[in-house]
This record gives sequence, structure tokens and C-alpha cells, in this order.
Amino acid sequence: MILTGYKLALFAMLAVPAYAQIQNAIGQNVVPVYEGWERNTDGSFNMVFGYMNRNYEEQLDLPVGPDNIMSPGAPDQGQPTHFYRRRQQFVFKIKVPKDWGKKDLVWTLTSRGKTEKAYGTLEPIWELGNLVYQENRGGPGVMSWPEEPNEAPSVEMVGSSQRTVTLPESLTLTLQISDDGHPKPRPRRGGSASVIRDSDGAVVSTGGAASETIAPVKESPLTQAVVKLEPGVRLGVTWILYRGPAPVTFDPMHVAVVKVPPSGTEPKVEPLEGKATTKVTFTEPGTYRLRGYADDGVLATPIDVTVTVR
Repeated sequence: MILTGYKLALFAMLAVPAYAQIQNAIGQNVVPVYEGWERNTDGSFNMVFGYMNRNYEEQLDLPVGPDNIMSPGAPDQGQPTHFYRRRQQFVFKIKVPKDWGKKDLVWTLTSRGKTEKAYGTLEPIWELGNLVYQENRGGPGVMSWPEEPNEAPSVEMVGSSQRTVTLPESLTLTLQISDDGHPKPRPRRGGSASVIRDSDGAVVSTGGAASETIAPVKESPLTQAVVKLEPGVRLGVTWILYRGPAPVTFDPMHVAVVKVPPSGTEPKVEPLEGKATTKVTFTEPGTYRLRGYADDGVLATPIDVTVTVR
């Protein structure tokens, strides 16, 4: 049978899997995402936002202004201006009063000629809890109900949170981290592969030998995440460029504070603490906001440092 014209085009369309998408390295826009809300002990709420940079390689910068604005209220409510590739979840929080009611908090981003909005709401279905964070971040604990108690790590800057450097000098930053030891890590069994996958089926890590073969890693919000623990780390820090005029280099970007116990060791729930140090290199003068996330694999606590580069 010979297919021509319309029939050939239709056949070609049917031959392409429904899930096939064009993966663009550059040239795409950024979409703001509302993740949900949290309760605070004083009765107020945190609205939590992230974003989707549709590029697979390109990072974008959108200064606060018409192209990056919060409303109602001040246009600048602490949102990022530097956007890493792909899906970045739970990037920042905005505190709203307990009498906020049914109003929406709107984050608007305009890039590549497209305007996108994320609408923050206190509707009950959007409430966040530890299990939601664990499911979305592929945390180290065991999913169970009632959920395992877990407090976010505490973090302090060693030294001032306002720094000044002169090019070509680099900057050394150190954080003091502590955590309650939750979630309890999964036991590591020596000699056998322990493949951990996220809710989308993507391989997160394996506890087996390096020579063992596992399924290929699939792109998902978890594998795309910048803020995440490296395999074998129980408590750590991730540094990101939050705002700034030019890219920076962190050496390292992911810092291990406490590692997972060796194979065959029964993991314990006990307080964890330590220091995380990184070196930052700049290429251009200006004012930068760098953010470090103290991370237990499920919950993360941010801390910022402002750097003036001359």
C-alpha cells in the first residue's frame, strides 16, 4: 500500500509516541510554580514556590521588575532572579498573615516573550507536610503513616552574612549545621544492589557495587533538582546562585556534613551536626546573593549571604 498526502502525514503522526517531546537546550521560557503552603506556629502561613525552566541547558536571569514580580504587595518579596535548568522545587517561601483569607499571591514571570503566572492559595488541598516533601524529593526515610517526626535542619553562618571581595579573589564560606537525625536512613546491605527510585520511576541511587548495572536514569523533577543530597550523604549543604549579575562557581556545590553509616551498620536516630565549607569564585563585579540549603534529604533550611564583588 502506498501512502500519499494526508494519509502519509496521519501515519507519521500516529507513529510518534504520545509522550515524545522536543528537548530544547536553549531559547525557552521560565514558568513559575506554586508548590503549596505550610502552617507556622504563630498562626501565619508560608506559601512555597518553585519554577520550571524549560531549557535543558540554558540558565536565565530575570531581575525583579516587570519581568519578575510578586503581587499583591511589594514587587520584591524575596523571589529568585537566577533560574537553573529544568524543574526546581520548593525554592523559596513567602510568609503571609493568619488573616490572609482567600486571596491569591501571584508570581509573574515574563521571558522569551511569554508571560506565565503562579497563583498561591490557602485552599486545604495545597497544604504541605513531611510526606509531601519526602514523596517529591525522594527522601531517605520510609514512607509510613503516621509520618515519622522530622524537623528541618538548623543552620548558622560562620562569620558575617555580608561579605566583600576584590577580583580575582575567591571567597570561602562556612556553615554550622545541626539536625535531629530524622528521617531514619534506610539500612545499607553490603553485596547487593539497593536501587532507590522516585515516584516517577527514575533511579535515584544504588547501594550496590560500582560494577553493577542499573536501569538508565530518567529525567524527572528529582533528577533535575539542583538542591539534593549526593548518594551516601545523610546531612549536607547545597549552594546556589540566587541573585547576581553573572555566573559563579562553587567548589564544591554539594557539601557532605554527615555521611550514611557503612554497609551492615544499623542506622540510628541521633542528633547530627558539623560544618560545611565551600569556595566561591566570581568573574564579574556586582552584588550577589548566594543561598545555602541545609538538607536532611526531606526538609531543607535556606540561609543567604550577600557578597559585594569589586
